[in-house]
Amino acid sequence: MPQIATYLDRIGYRGRVEPTLDCLRGIHRGHAFSIPYENIDVQLGIPLDRNIERIFDKLVARRRGGWCYEMNGLLGWALSAIGFRVMPVAAGILRVERGDAALGNHLVLLVELERRRYLADLGMGDGMREPIPLESGVHRQGRLDFTLESIGDGDWRFHSHSFGYPPNYDFRVEPADETLLDAKCQSLQTVPESVFVQNLICQRMKPDSVTCLTGRVLRHKEKGRTVKQLLNSPDELARTLASMFGIESVDIAPIWQKVLARHELLFGDSAIDAIDVRGM
Repeated sequence: MPQIATYLDRIGYRGRVEPTLDCLRGIHRGHAFSIPYENIDVQLGIPLDRNIERIFDKLVARRRGGWCYEMNGLLGWALSAIGFRVMPVAAGILRVERGDAALGNHLVLLVELERRRYLADLGMGDGMREPIPLESGVHRQGRLDFTLESIGDGDWRFHSHSFGYPPNYDFRVEPADETLLDAKCQSLQTVPESVFVQNLICQRMKPDSVTCLTGRVLRHKEKGRTVKQLLNSPDELARTLASMFGIESVDIAPIWQKVLARHELLFGDSAIDAIDVRGM
């Protein structure tokens, strides 16, 4: 499996390649800490789809990051190729607030292994570090607590850790409606009210913390503490993308003015200590 070997090298996985829980956990963690979450192509107006060849080229060959349709699309492809039984599932971020219209705005995976199902998800930017069993209760990973609850009629609600965003999403244990996912993937990169159209977003997880870039605002978040920094030039943005997120060879110049305009709209000339970024 030469392509699988290239993917595993990209995420630094060195364990046995077989459909076991240890392998599932190791691949999930390796991917979580190696491939950043980012929407730079949306900001550049480069169309995105769910084609795995394109995703592999971008995230593995060109060492970029991606959003949920790409991150979990790649993970699902890799796990299936190794021999895991994987079910893509359409989820709804903030469905508790937005209703059923949110369904499909997120893609997650259910992995069946040893007569148990596990929720796998690398598409939140700052979510679970390892897959968790599909069981109600609190699931601790390091210093972070994640919660799953059954909310009736076959639906489940996932709650992220205390400082994670987005805070929750809903899903049902059934195969994803592929048409719905494709439509949401298209709309989230084109409609003006989409957070991905409005904001440059990059995130990279560590075991107990996350580094987030929203426009010009760089944040290092951990439980009980956030350190913020304001970026002041396209060169500084490019250096930050390379050093903090491993993203190089991207022309930032076309989006810098958009980043400046969005920052002015939201925060004006506020000092960094007065800026409160809500969301990603």
